[in-house]
Amino acid sequence: MQVLVLNSGSSSLKFQLFSMPEETIICSGLVERIGFNDAIFKYDNKKKTIEIETPILNHRSALKLVSQHLLHKEVGVIKSPEEIAVVGHRVVHGGKSFSNTTEITKEVKTKIKDLIALAPLHNPANLEGIEVAEDIFPNAKQVAVFDTAFHQTIPEKAYKFAIPNELLTEHRIRLYGFHGTSHKYVSEKAIEYLGQKESKIITIHLGNGCSMTAVKNGESIDHSLGFSPISGLIMGTRSGDIDPSVIFHLKNKLGYSLKEINTLLNKQSGMLGLTGYSDLRDIETMAAKGNKDCQLALEMNAYRIKKYIGAYTAVLNGLDAIVFTAGIGENSQTIRRLVCEHMDFFGINLDETKNTVRSKEIREINTEDSKTKILVIPTNEELEIAKQAVELFKN
Repeated sequence: MQVLVLNSGSSSLKFQLFSMPEETIICSGLVERIGFNDAIFKYDNKKKTIEIETPILNHRSALKLVSQHLLHKEVGVIKSPEEIAVVGHRVVHGGKSFSNTTEITKEVKTKIKDLIALAPLHNPANLEGIEVAEDIFPNAKQVAVFDTAFHQTIPEKAYKFAIPNELLTEHRIRLYGFHGTSHKYVSEKAIEYLGQKESKIITIHLGNGCSMTAVKNGESIDHSLGFSPISGLIMGTRSGDIDPSVIFHLKNKLGYSLKEINTLLNKQSGMLGLTGYSDLRDIETMAAKGNKDCQLALEMNAYRIKKYIGAYTAVLNGLDAIVFTAGIGENSQTIRRLVCEHMDFFGINLDETKNTVRSKEIREINTEDSKTKILVIPTNEELEIAKQAVELFKN
């Protein structure tokens, strides 16, 4: 069975075509910097690798470029769309409506659309990916795997906000949690690596969107993203934690409309607001050249992560390992170093040499005497989505 997985981020699109249940990758690729004229398209069919820089202004254009290469006479890997049996989609926000992997119907799409207000950077891209895939692969079963599902185990004391009860009971305003597919995948890999029956792990997913999860014995018990994917850590264009009174000040004193505030906090803040750059690679380059704004932004980014490590260590009542994953977590030795320095009270001791090594495998970057393991685990949300999609149709 051939399963195509589409993972649409706020400014990126990852795709992999699997032969299942063998879990063999037939081809894979990535579109980065969607929305910009210097977007990058990468495609690897195991025989040839293609990389193109071209304007890709939206996710629809990105998906069309992907499909063109899948079906291409020379570099394609399928001869017709009918060869794809299942298309698995990452969908960020499922609210309370979806706690499990779900076959996509008209009603499911309507509910995903209704939740756009809670994930304005992601659910629109997810929905667009579904609709384009339905056009290109009309005979394939379309499946949604929700980022919020892994966090259904978070207890009420952690997911409930200190606001009037009816806002939860009647309007479902609460912490939902996101990046669940990634946190689930890497926490399972970490548990397997540690070989312990019981475990206390903090998973740190760092990309354009960022989040952290406290994972106890394989279950999510707290998470940095809340009602929507904007709280918590400093992200590419999102503010992360902010005093709610700032919103009232922006509206009442500075004359911002609610729409402008939403745009500011979701698309103009975070690392972009601090530096003028949203891509961490650009920020690290400029910081190395002496740019003070970029240097401070990196320190602020790491400082916020440190605060959550402290909080989650308390929640877990101990710590066996921290896990860095996703694009920044896997590749930025600078962020890992800044996060781990001066953390010896928590038993976190970074080996500077190991931290510079790049690998696609699970690796330890802690010193031999570090009480807490520091792991870098490449996430594979696409494989996790493929497995869940196939599982749905087993019976």
